[in-house]
Amino acid sequence: MTRMAPATPVAPVTAVTVVGLDAAGAPPHPALAPVLATAGLVVGATRHLAAVPVPAGADTVTLGPLAPALRRLAEAVDAGVPAVVLASGDPGLFGIVRRLREAGLPLRVVPAVSSVAAAFARAGLPWDGAAVVTAHGRDPRAAVNACRALPLVAVLTAPGAGAAELGAGLIGWSRRLLVAEHLGTAAERIRAVTPEQAAAETWADPHVLLSLADPVPADPVPPAAAAPADPVPAGLAPADAAPKRGTAGGMRADNQPAAAPAGGWALPETRYAHRDSMITKSEVRALVVARLRPRLGRLIWDIGAGSGSVGIECALLGAAVLAVEKDPEAGATIQVNAAAHAVHVRLVAGHAPAALVDLPEPDAVFIGGGGVDVLTAVVARQPERVVLTLAALDRVAPAVGLLRAAGYTVEGSQLSAARLADLPGGSIRLAATNPVVVLTGERQ
Repeated sequence: MTRMAPATPVAPVTAVTVVGLDAAGAPPHPALAPVLATAGLVVGATRHLAAVPVPAGADTVTLGPLAPALRRLAEAVDAGVPAVVLASGDPGLFGIVRRLREAGLPLRVVPAVSSVAAAFARAGLPWDGAAVVTAHGRDPRAAVNACRALPLVAVLTAPGAGAAELGAGLIGWSRRLLVAEHLGTAAERIRAVTPEQAAAETWADPHVLLSLADPVPADPVPPAAAAPADPVPAGLAPADAAPKRGTAGGMRADNQPAAAPAGGWALPETRYAHRDSMITKSEVRALVVARLRPRLGRLIWDIGAGSGSVGIECALLGAAVLAVEKDPEAGATIQVNAAAHAVHVRLVAGHAPAALVDLPEPDAVFIGGGGVDVLTAVVARQPERVVLTLAALDRVAPAVGLLRAAGYTVEGSQLSAARLADLPGGSIRLAATNPVVVLTGERQ
């Protein structure tokens, strides 16, 4: 019998311990004291290092640029030196855990209450239906568009991308903002403000912003009065702060605040109020919405919105939507349809292209109505994608030429659908719909 050689012992890998300091002001987790006592390296922001008893013999790295800290942590792991990283709240929620994992460091994470959870708790609001986004270290437009699109959003902010900038981007949308400053400190303050008030204020960093939509008017509910810019007592929210919807906090039945709609898209025309069949047919709408690529963080313009079906389906997929419509009756229909589908579509009443001048920059634009002057105004704003539908063939070539001259590559298709229709006696025929050309311009 062959004797097996004894296995060579493998030295345990020294993990970096990432400890969250409670955003709600609670004492540090009990696990912090023993790991600090043996730590040879402690990494954290200045305020975090000052908040804990760092051992006298431990090296410290004050966080600023992350690269030096990552290098020192990797050296500590290779040398078997215990290292601790201090962070705010839950470091796995838009926190340092992601960057440490990307650097290949072995981690042990001890989270605390996140600043988002603390802000909702202080306001006395449920947040299981909230979308959580960040404006830290990235273009804040995506966070603004999330707030424009969804009824309940928490935003982690940064200097230059905070409540003032987000509030400025939300002017014109029916939103109420709660701004939580200095959570867990003696200077903690939570204020309920309008977007206009938020834009005019100077806010302490770091802070968390909660964006709450006014109620979707499925039932006739008068708009709430503007919330005063007054502090909110801890644990209490303004009486009109929470969304007055059928589900608390705007939570969908499937617990997916910004996922694909449970009821689908490219819905039959019967799912929308419309006048004289003036609605983008479902077969065309399916391609148009696919070409617009709506998702959370994007802003879509729907020009010549008519019934609003295209914009509403973009909103169902998480995008923020501006519906531009000159006909007051059609505008009222858009609002009825948006309420029926429980989405927020901002209506801009007016004639394009004049009505487009002061609108925020779009990521994609659908032109369902308007001439060459509208397309010219749209491409001048250089959105990533432009999609238009044309019934008249003599308008196709000028539109393609205009898009290409503006630097867009162009794809086009003619859609001609034939639907099943019943005949007397139980027979079935095919009933043709009007053919439509769909053009898509993509900016290079």
